[in-house]
Amino acid sequence: MLSKARYSVVIAALSASTMLQAQDYLPVLQYHHVSASSPKSTSVTPEQFTEHMDYLKNAGFQVVDLRSALDDLKANKALPEKAVAISFDDAYRNIYQAGFPVLKERNFPFTVFINTEPVERKSRSFLTWEQMKEMEKSGGVFANHTISHPYMLRKEKGETDDAWMSRMTNEVDTVEGLLVKYLGSSPKMLAYPYGESNGQIRSMMKERGILAFGQQSGVVSADSDFENLPRFPASGAYAKLSTLKTKLNAKPMPLLSEKAGGDYATDQPVSISLTFKEGKYRFKDLACYVSGQGKATLEWLSETEVLASAPKPFGVGRGRINCTMPDNSGQHYYWYSNVWIRSSADQGYVSEKS
Repeated sequence: MLSKARYSVVIAALSASTMLQAQDYLPVLQYHHVSASSPKSTSVTPEQFTEHMDYLKNAGFQVVDLRSALDDLKANKALPEKAVAISFDDAYRNIYQAGFPVLKERNFPFTVFINTEPVERKSRSFLTWEQMKEMEKSGGVFANHTISHPYMLRKEKGETDDAWMSRMTNEVDTVEGLLVKYLGSSPKMLAYPYGESNGQIRSMMKERGILAFGQQSGVVSADSDFENLPRFPASGAYAKLSTLKTKLNAKPMPLLSEKAGGDYATDQPVSISLTFKEGKYRFKDLACYVSGQGKATLEWLSETEVLASAPKPFGVGRGRINCTMPDNSGQHYYWYSNVWIRSSADQGYVSEKS
């Protein structure tokens, strides 16, 4: 029989071991279609999706409920080792037809962000409320993707800033009401259509207690902006299993702060300043890539602050800088991404100050 002192040592050792195995970050996978006949850029085939889910199961990943995991991260509670969450955008019916059976068989929880206009219109290409109720019984959670999937930062012709904000508020609040009406509750999560938001939209989310996702890649941690969270796309060009494995092994970049100069790009190249936490990191292996342009220029402003700059301006649309750095083990990559919008005058984007 163990003495009381020896018992305390054993318990402490077990607790330390558990802490080492726990995870303080969460990769979130983003899918759209599960179909061989839908647009390839936003699709995985049923065979690819099955391959992804088989890998998660066989490699020992713990698929967790998204909202619960986010709440734990915010509260600095550890997640299971190899925790990952699964999400879908747009409420396509092929999620029910080809994705849900695979998830149900493996007992994996998942979240679908729904835009309700085609659901209410009873489009045959989108989920029905009855199908959602069925999916809820096997780990499905349904969250907000607005009514009509608008570009949330674009005003309609002649629309004032106040009228635009009122319209966006309605896009969000109406879906929250429909989730409660048809499914009994809302998880208070939203995915921004096209990943676009600004300070005003993110403040609206915070006021409502809604956790929201952009379309920048990366890993969620307690340090994340919970009104603009990252996800990893796993469809189209990102559907290869080798690509998925790299992302599943990603860690959040250990940053103290970041300065991107706002949500919009101009006719000048973008740059972003990253300040790292104290620690021993492989800074010489940090690499940043600009969408469509190759490597960013890195200028170290101090031992822990770097300025990453694009070689040339972005074209109209969304552009990003992705940064990665191997950890000391070489088995994981720290990952960071930022997105900018380069708008044209005819698109009606609200101003940076709105």
